[in-house]
Amino acid sequence: MKVSGFTIIRNAVTYDFPVVESILSILPLCDEVIVSVGNSQDATLDLIKSISSPKIKIIESTWDDGIRKGGLLLAKETNKAFDTVSADTDWVFYIQADEVLHEDDIPIVKEAMHKWKDHKKVEGLLFEYKHFYGSYSFLEDSRLWYRREIRIIRNDKHIRSFRDAQGFRKYNTLTPTDEELLSGGRKLQVKHSGASIYHYGWVKNPVVQQNKRSTFYKLWHEKDSVEKNLKENREYDYSVVCALKKFEGSHPAVMLDRVKKQDWRFDFDTRRKNLTPRESIVRFIETKTGWRPGEYKNYKLI
Repeated sequence: MKVSGFTIIRNAVTYDFPVVESILSILPLCDEVIVSVGNSQDATLDLIKSISSPKIKIIESTWDDGIRKGGLLLAKETNKAFDTVSADTDWVFYIQADEVLHEDDIPIVKEAMHKWKDHKKVEGLLFEYKHFYGSYSFLEDSRLWYRREIRIIRNDKHIRSFRDAQGFRKYNTLTPTDEELLSGGRKLQVKHSGASIYHYGWVKNPVVQQNKRSTFYKLWHEKDSVEKNLKENREYDYSVVCALKKFEGSHPAVMLDRVKKQDWRFDFDTRRKNLTPRESIVRFIETKTGWRPGEYKNYKLI
């Protein structure tokens, strides 16, 4: 069984992405890891080159900043990186630059890949998500965040990154249109990997987080909308959140140095729930049954 990993990154230093930790976390599972480095205004390329592993394969890409619809640019760059994966690869592990796999889950993921390798109806493997928010001590606790997504796919180029690269869809053509990447394709048939992804995209110094948000907002909106709606505050306000809960587990080992170096304070009263009546009802149902009514599922669990 051959496994390839891949990710995309741009301006990792400026926006403090834990991309090195992301790559290192999946490296033990992979025979190669493709890292597509976008044209950056900082030392991102040097940062990636500093990773000491013969498995790392760096490609350089120029991002089209004129694409400002639905985060489509991220999907197109993701597909560009996926297309460079070795032809003889069986499974492909896609990891975003703010996502990390816990070392305890490595044998679980490996077992799942072996188990479903020859079952061709299984097109991908699903992961639970732990979304950290504000600091390394809190997790999101509302249905506004996705709780599962596909991160391992078959090496089938009919599978394409979908919308803003959150997940994947399968198409009849190798070259779906931009509109199809945003709204078309067929949901992948998947099995659960049994593992989790630790998502740290909302854990940054508030100044850095605000800068990142301002930049990435432009990937979803046209220029007139940016000028009208984007507030250029100096710091991101983490207090504007529906509900959080304390994180009781352990962070991946590759993240421990970052956790120790947190240079801002954030605290939250987890008893405070800023939920709409509908959210409260859905939350009650999910607590009692495990079912989340109206949940967005970009996959078909088989």
